[in-house]
Amino acid sequence: MPALPRGGFKAVLAARPTGDEPPVTIPRDPAREAAERELSKPMYHENDPSLAQRALDAFWEWVDKLFNAASGATPGGALGLVVIVLAVLAVLGALWWRLGTPHRAPTTAPALFDDRPRSAAEHRAAAEAHAAQGHWNQAVQERMRAMVRSLEERALLDPRPGRTADEAAAEAARTLPSHGDRLRAAARDFDDVTYGGRAAHRRTYDRLTELDRDLTRAKPMLSSSTRSTPHNTGQGAAR
Repeated sequence: MPALPRGGFKAVLAARPTGDEPPVTIPRDPAREAAERELSKPMYHENDPSLAQRALDAFWEWVDKLFNAASGATPGGALGLVVIVLAVLAVLGALWWRLGTPHRAPTTAPALFDDRPRSAAEHRAAAEAHAAQGHWNQAVQERMRAMVRSLEERALLDPRPGRTADEAAAEAARTLPSHGDRLRAAARDFDDVTYGGRAAHRRTYDRLTELDRDLTRAKPMLSSSTRSTPHNTGQGAAR
């Protein structure tokens, strides 16, 4: 035990502050303000997370609460929720693969040609120019127009303003039945690219180019109603 100072307990008691000297105290509000000023110094915030990090932490905290709430309401808990989510994703993937990207179908099919008439050669030149630049949508459109205009120039189709690609294919198939399926497929390609929002590819353009070349060499099939049979009629009358 340490030794008491000289004078013993009386000396210790004499060294203590007397009641005439109150202890040093700071009011509550100034103390709080002083503490806030001290804590606002940059040295205390050097390792604080950034605003983006705090926002990301808050987002993941919300996701965690949402997941916990959903797993609590799902049979099988978290594992059951994961199975359900995977099943929904699998169904959506299968529908996407089967149906493709959804597109809004046009209410009416616009006309194949614009207001300014051009020859088949002009449409073919425009198609080749677009194809050289890799603009396959425009190349397919111009090649389809070249085919139809060529049939009109050969009098295999009657020139008619406002004709759609489907109408042109159906009318040309009656004169060139051996190319009917390819004509209808070309019209579908034209509609998909022009009005369906689908992207054309080089193979699409190549199919239409090959059909265009075959049509220029194709011979029309005459309708049986245009054939006259005077010899058979005469034989019938002789009998």
